[in-house]
Amino acid sequence: MAGAIEFVDGGTVTSPVGFLAGATYAGLKTFAEDKLDLCILFSELPCAAAGVFTKSAVRSSTVTLDRERLAQRISMRGLIVNAGIANTCVGEQGYIDAVEMTRLAAQKTGVSPEEILVCSTGIIGVELPMALIRGGLDQIELQGSGGPDMAKAIMTTDTRPKETAVTFELEGRTVHMGGVAKGSGMIHPNMATMLSFIATDAAVEPGFLQATLSEIADETYNMLSVDGDSSTNDTVLVLANGAAGNSPVSAGSPEADTFVEALRTVCTHLTRELARDGEGASHLIVVDVAGATDTADARLAARTIASSNLVKSAVYGTDPNWGRLLMAVGRSGAAAEEEKIDLFINGVCIMEAGKPIPFHRDAVVALMRQPEVTFRLNLNLGDGEATAWGCDLTEEYVIINSAYTT
Repeated sequence: MAGAIEFVDGGTVTSPVGFLAGATYAGLKTFAEDKLDLCILFSELPCAAAGVFTKSAVRSSTVTLDRERLAQRISMRGLIVNAGIANTCVGEQGYIDAVEMTRLAAQKTGVSPEEILVCSTGIIGVELPMALIRGGLDQIELQGSGGPDMAKAIMTTDTRPKETAVTFELEGRTVHMGGVAKGSGMIHPNMATMLSFIATDAAVEPGFLQATLSEIADETYNMLSVDGDSSTNDTVLVLANGAAGNSPVSAGSPEADTFVEALRTVCTHLTRELARDGEGASHLIVVDVAGATDTADARLAARTIASSNLVKSAVYGTDPNWGRLLMAVGRSGAAAEEEKIDLFINGVCIMEAGKPIPFHRDAVVALMRQPEVTFRLNLNLGDGEATAWGCDLTEEYVIINSAYTT
């Protein structure tokens, strides 16, 4: 049974002991007084590391390099991230520049380049201006209070930083876990749907860390959809430095459940924030599916509803057009029998056992004006359940993406 997990007020990726971060404006984004676009996360101790990545056949060289380094099963010490340019679709130079970024970060922090991971995000098809990055690195100051600057530096079309941290106990020792994420558009379930970096001062066995991240990413980040498109750079990385002094958590250990629940809590919070900040969004959409034949079917139905443009448009217009939800379930590929489905909108029963329930339309419209709209469906076929997150589709989304590079 998992122990108590509490959120840290003002928590971030450097809340765990031994993690430092710093950021600067190097000139990769269009200038503004408060902009940052280059950052480093560094651990004072060696870390077990795990990652999940985009499944796109067109991917950034940073994804290729990180996969190679994680496959070596060596300890990691940190990562360097730039925003504004994706380092994708630029040929062999992309890999050369990714390696160079890790070398520069390693030189600054006094570790081996092989102990540094790298991520990029931004416009595809543009080479990295390495001279700007070299100059920018000189301006970065690593400090324990640097997490908020890192959260800000990785943003592209995000309207606000996304960060959180929790605290819990392992073997009677206080442990912290914190994370940051970026993403507002080009987000759809296809691992990992954006960039997210999580740090913990827990000691964790590397194989268990990887297995746990992969499992929880499928429950959280892979249940998120903003616009049906997934990126060439999608990456989630977790670093665990063991500064808390606990025995390494492994599969079957007494503390495993607590660690898993802590990681789930952090990832769920960041997933909700990513959906809430979808490009042009005015509503967070939460889709809870229960009673599916199995978990896979529940996820399939929930994701299909959350990513439906018709559902998203209805939420934007606060239109309780529940037929669109049934349409999405029907085409999802999940097993469904109309005469068994129960449906609720923000807690109001709309359908029971496949039969429409009379409801006060104006009251439901008023409920849908709230910042968060929840659809709950019980398929009443089995024990499978899942939650998906999304956002509404607005005119602002088109405006943002019609002029992204201009």
